Order: sequence, then structure tokens, then C-alpha cells
Amino acid sequence: MRVLGIDPGSETLGWGVVEGGGLKYNLIDFGTVKSSPKEAFSKRLLKIYDGIEAVIAKFTPDVLSVEEAFYANNVKVALKLGQVRGVVLLLGEKSGLEISEFAPRLIKQTVVGYGNAEKHQVQEMVRLLLKMKTVPQPHDAADALAIAICHFHHAGMQSRINLAKLK
Repeated sequence: MRVLGIDPGSETLGWGVVEGGGLKYNLIDFGTVKSSPKEAFSKRLLKIYDGIEAVIAKFTPDVLSVEEAFYANNVKVALKLGQVRGVVLLLGEKSGLEISEFAPRLIKQTVVGYGNAEKHQVQEMVRLLLKMKTVPQPHDAADALAIAICHFHHAGMQSRINLAKLK
């Protein structure tokens, strides 16, 4: 199974591709789609769409795993994040990918063992879990890899639950 993790952002969207099965997985690639805040928001959404569409075409993932929306004090930020998520989810559906969504606290709990983990802690655990020489940069890409890793842990658990129900 190949999972594309997405950390949505309107200025820097992180993406990471991880492949494997169960609790064994390997890094394929990671990166970001960057947009200038000086551009019209609609142009930034198009840049995100085109960037993620290219990642999907290059790496042919089976699953799109996205961070769920979280509470933000700034309503404008929350709305923009929702629009970015909408573009990503639409692209996942259009590409025929299985889609999974995880809350930020669950991602941190799964990868670090602590739901309030700091960015540098997530980066270090992603480095260790994927056997990387250095921490993935920027943190947006590390977060995307953490989201993909989270999918493996929770999809594996769901598979075991489903098998147990059949017995």
C-alpha cells in the first residue's frame, strides 16, 4: 500500500509518500507546495491542486491521508484551511483514492506517543520511524509524513478488528 500524507496549508502544504503494509513502511519521497500570500487565493488553490495532482501522477498512491481541520482562533485562517482541504479531498476523490482523515492530536499521539507533542518532536520521531539520516524539513513535510505513518498504524488496527469479527 502506498499512502500520500497531506498537511494542508495555504502558504506551505506538506506532502509525504510512504509505502508498506501493517506496521512496516518505508519513505518514498516528501516535499511541499509553496504559494505566495501575495497571490490571489484562487491562484494559490490552483497551484495546490496542480502540485498535488503532479505528486499523485508521479507516485500513484492508493490512499490519501489528510489532517482534519482543527479549531483556530482566527476565522479567516480556518476558512482558508477548509478551502485547501476541500481542494485536496476533491482531488483525492477525482483520482479514485481511498481517503482517510486524522485529527492533529491523534497523529501526534500515534507517532510521538503524546498528543501535545511539539513540531521538533514529530520531526525526530518521523526521522527514527522512517530510518532517515536527518529530520525531514520543513516541518510541514514532516507533518505530512506523520499523517501517512498514522494511517498505517490505524489502518492495520482496523484490518485486525475486521478479521477478528469474521472469526
